[in-house]
Amino acid sequence: MGTTEAGVPAITLTEAELDRYVTHAPTRGLPTGPGLPAGTGPLTFLPLRTHGLRTLADATDGPFRLADELRDRLVIGELLHPAGMERESVLLDGGTGEITTAHLLAPSAPRPFAPSLNTLLRFAAVTEELAGLRGRFASLAGRYGPRTVTEASRRLLTLFEQGADGRVPPYWKATALIRPLSLIAGPGTASGLTLDVPSRLLDQEFGQGRVTRFEEVDIPATLTHEPTRRFLRETGLPEEAVLFRADTDAPLHTLTEYFAEERAEDYPLDELPAHSGHLIRLGHLVEDNGLVVDGRTGAVLTFSEPEATLYPLNTDVSTLAYTLWLLHHERTTDEHLSHELTTDAYDQLAAAMLHTLAAVDPTGTRPRTDWHYWTELFRDEAGGVL
Repeated sequence: MGTTEAGVPAITLTEAELDRYVTHAPTRGLPTGPGLPAGTGPLTFLPLRTHGLRTLADATDGPFRLADELRDRLVIGELLHPAGMERESVLLDGGTGEITTAHLLAPSAPRPFAPSLNTLLRFAAVTEELAGLRGRFASLAGRYGPRTVTEASRRLLTLFEQGADGRVPPYWKATALIRPLSLIAGPGTASGLTLDVPSRLLDQEFGQGRVTRFEEVDIPATLTHEPTRRFLRETGLPEEAVLFRADTDAPLHTLTEYFAEERAEDYPLDELPAHSGHLIRLGHLVEDNGLVVDGRTGAVLTFSEPEATLYPLNTDVSTLAYTLWLLHHERTTDEHLSHELTTDAYDQLAAAMLHTLAAVDPTGTRPRTDWHYWTELFRDEAGGVL
């Protein structure tokens, strides 16, 4: 039995197991020789270890649910989509070696993924290299900003094009255009926050004069978290972004002050959180969700007015600014994303966005986070925010 680079036993199959399903000679060499890694980059081959080689018809308990072109595709793996998203299976055409994907619970037309198993493993490997800034991306380690993002995206897209005759499947196109956006700002060594977000980054993205920066006297005294105060003064937040609008009428209010002064007649004050005097309202999101920062810790939360409940949103104001930048910037890249990606492969775009956000701010993936606004927003295909 072979082993992967991490020392985990590789998944191997015998010639006899392949004989019934796989006639494509170049494909047979991998699972019978070095084997397939249990996991590599954004995908896993563990279904092979768990269930063995099986057709999609067998995996879905009957071919009557499937189109003819899907019945004999072999289920060899799964995409590692973020939690809560429908599982997407990796399929092999045993006759041609082509790799496609389809949702196991409701298979429809297969989506192109890679021309061969060898190419798929190479795509996954270079995606891992980007995530770890090693190998062909090692020279980018410690570098951040728009130029670094552009260079990382260019390198990744070039590597994908080389393995797909220039026709990059939607999933990998989204990976090349979205994943490098995690490199736009470096770790917060100077700011004391998660990220050091240059003030010019927001100005360039949202436009001069459209970023609100607050005077010291306009920030409530209960906001005692100094890195947050400094960020609001020097870097600021966009006045308006996708589904967000800042409270630009100075001074900022605590949650208690906001409802006492602005909403006393239509919202019962006794439903506010007990520590609402320490929650500073920065603006609002759609569907009656206020956006607040805990003045003691710097954590950013949403306050659902209908539920009178607080939910974690971002680690701090630096990752809030990054998230707003990411959403806005993704919309500017739409001209580079094919129609196939923004419509037929929306879930793959959403997965790329969620992976990218989690690489910078894992708030939505932390244990006991039952509901997370950005996660629900990205996954909502009907809402079409992406």
